[in-house]
Parts: sequence; structure tokens; C-alpha cells
Amino acid sequence: MATTKKATTKKRSLDDDKIIELYMNSVLEQHQAPKNVYVFCKENAIDEADFYSFFGSFDSLKQIIWTKFFENAVATIQKQEDYSSYSDKNKLLTLYFTLFEILTLNRSYVLYSLKENQSGLKNLIDLKQFRNEFKSFINDIIAESAHESSLKIEKITKPVFAEGAWIQFLFILKFWIEDTSKSFEKTDVVIEKSVNTVVDLLNTKPLESLFDLGKFLWNERKM
Repeated sequence: MATTKKATTKKRSLDDDKIIELYMNSVLEQHQAPKNVYVFCKENAIDEADFYSFFGSFDSLKQIIWTKFFENAVATIQKQEDYSSYSDKNKLLTLYFTLFEILTLNRSYVLYSLKENQSGLKNLIDLKQFRNEFKSFINDIIAESAHESSLKIEKITKPVFAEGAWIQFLFILKFWIEDTSKSFEKTDVVIEKSVNTVVDLLNTKPLESLFDLGKFLWNERKM
């Protein structure tokens, strides 16, 4: 009976967030991923069965970590009282600024995760589910504003626009990775200029924003 009661207590205190915390701490402290689930569980005094009740593998766990970054950002911005009345531009700006705040809080792990892919941003397996969540969010924004600009939406289909927004996000992510400015101030500038560009695509007048963004990036390269 004592054994059963103890096991029940442990299961109640263990959840997916706790396992994620243990995993992130492990890779950052050891500078490498655990060799396997058995070793990870043994080092953290948890049962393998408990691990597998939440994650099927380390690969699925790593994808969930990124998904939670995004879900936390969305949950945060949707708590804002006036969020539903925001323009498309302000919704995207709020998402990006909030998301990159969360990524900055977890910057050491994010850099490790991207470096572990070896191919950098070309082969982002860990971001597979994150990408789906991101594109779904973009599609929702388009759907909400479709009644106001249906003709413009017809010119750029939702899948194409969502994919373009995803590529834009990867561009900002790469800039943030390499950004050495104080408090990542230059990334904030890139976010604003990039969002202006992607929103203007819906307004079918992107050239001015593209020129503005290109001018900023060109000046950054010369510095």
C-alpha cells in the first residue's frame, strides 16, 4: 500500500511541463541531449512509463517545446482586452513581439535547438508542429478580415499568404539569432518593417515597404 501511495503522489506532481523543464535543464547543463530516455529518466528519478505517458520520444518532446512557446505567446496576447479589435498589423506585431520575448527568455535553449539541427534554418524538424500552429494563426487573421477586403484576399490565397508569413518569421528568427544589439533592439526594428511588408501584401501595395525593409537591411550589412 505504501508503494502504491508513493507512486500516486509522484504521478500527480509530474506533468508535461515538468518533464520539459527537466529536459531543457539537462541539455543546457550537459551541453548535449541525454543519450536515451532511460538515461534521462534515471538521472531525474522518474519512471520511463511516466515519460511515455506524455511523450512518445525525445523528437516529439522537442517539437512540443516549440509549440508551447507559440501557445504561450498566443494565450498572452489574447488576454489583452482590446485584442479582438486590433488591426491585422497590430495583431501580427503583438504576436511577434510577445513571441520573441518568450524566445529571448529561453534563448540558450533556442540556440541549442537550432544548432542541433546542424542544417540551421534549412531543416527545422523541431519546429514542425510550431509551423502548423503559426500558419493556422495567420489563416485565422485572414479569415477574420476577409469580409472587409474580400477582393484583396482573393488575389492572395490563404495558403500562399500563410506560407509567406512563415518565411518572414524564419527571416526574423535568423536576424534575432545573429543580433548583438542591446536588448535586441535591431530585431524590434526588423519586426516592425517586416510586418508592414506582409500586411501591405494584403493591401496589394508592397513595394514601398519592401524598399524600406531592404534599405534597413542594406545599412545593417555595411555596419
